[in-house]
Amino acid sequence: MLSYGVEQGVLVITVDGDPGRDDRPVLAQAISDLVRAHRPTPVVIVLDEPAPGDAAVGVALQAHRLCGPLGVLVSVATHSAAARRILEAEADTDCTRLVVHARVDTAIAATFAAAM
Repeated sequence: MLSYGVEQGVLVITVDGDPGRDDRPVLAQAISDLVRAHRPTPVVIVLDEPAPGDAAVGVALQAHRLCGPLGVLVSVATHSAAARRILEAEADTDCTRLVVHARVDTAIAATFAAAM
């Protein structure tokens, strides 16, 4: 359901599939733990489904809300145009701006550059 690694100085967290409502809290806690352990490393969350479900999008939004107060830059990458629109519309405006990308490589490069 979750994999991660560090690429080009960016923590890349990949959500493989939609966690569903029951597993959403577990996934959110796992992402929170990773962000805190790697802080201040910037983060890219990859929603690796052609059409991520509501729970996966919700977890990404929750991670964005967590990262703002921690001073951690976060971006999201997803192939789904619908998910990108939801993420941009629902992002917490009290935090740093959530940048949403269609491609993972672009998200990693842009997030690394922005964090420098």
